[in-house]
Amino acid sequence: MAQVTASLVKDLRDRTGLGMMECKRALAESDGDIEKAIEELRKSSGMKAAKKAGRTAADGLVAVKAENGYGLVLEVNSETDFVARDEGFQGFVGSVLDAAFAGKQTDIAAVMAGDLESAREALVQKIGENISPRRAASVEAPVVGGYVHSNNRIAVVVGLTGGDEALARDVAMHVAAVNPVVVSSDQMPAEVIEAERAIYTAQAADSGKPAEIVAKMIEGRVSKFLKEGSLVDQPFVKDPDTTVGKLVAAGGAEIVGFVRFEVGEGIEKEEVDFAAEVAAQVKSAS
Repeated sequence: MAQVTASLVKDLRDRTGLGMMECKRALAESDGDIEKAIEELRKSSGMKAAKKAGRTAADGLVAVKAENGYGLVLEVNSETDFVARDEGFQGFVGSVLDAAFAGKQTDIAAVMAGDLESAREALVQKIGENISPRRAASVEAPVVGGYVHSNNRIAVVVGLTGGDEALARDVAMHVAAVNPVVVSSDQMPAEVIEAERAIYTAQAADSGKPAEIVAKMIEGRVSKFLKEGSLVDQPFVKDPDTTVGKLVAAGGAEIVGFVRFEVGEGIEKEEVDFAAEVAAQVKSAS
């Protein structure tokens, strides 16, 4: 059985807002698996959702380029936000983006082969931080539009059949703000739907209501979950009285697809206790 550490309990409390003993018990029952513990807590406590892990972050920039029916999103990581604001780093990101776009290439290793890798190594030597082009993805459609949030930490490209680039950019802005999972509910993975249904079923089990009422409650919650995660069903951020689907249809278009990158998604960044680190260095020096 995995050891349930104080830091693990703290992480779970931060993400759920639940009590220490409840979190500790959930971690013990899930053998230290924090994601499994969250799922079980949602079932038992009625908790709707949990915050994403606070350590899944890294610095750097995302960038987008969209022209002539092709759009590409790129992420390049640095160790600190300070370097992400450096003009040399930003210029390097632009060079990688241009190269990937020109070759319609999303394989980072292929993009970086040759001069760009030499440029990266030179920049690492100059700045003193690791710099890592991480990922790229593209969308091809009759009409494409891109949007980069003002802090260069979220970038989106959207493809449409019909409409114009301004409409595609509006949809991309919405995607940046709301972060939908899929274009439409029929694209939601079956395993995701079943996992949510299992949680709602567990939450409704102790309601005391008749089985047919419980069944309707569960399906109602599943339906709400699908609408909230589906781009076409979401209220448009610039006009909540209409949905994104209706907005696009009014423009004579349909959504082909979208890509949304946020800096540091899925990267676990080690938290450093600088005071403890300095104290350890002083101790070792003495």
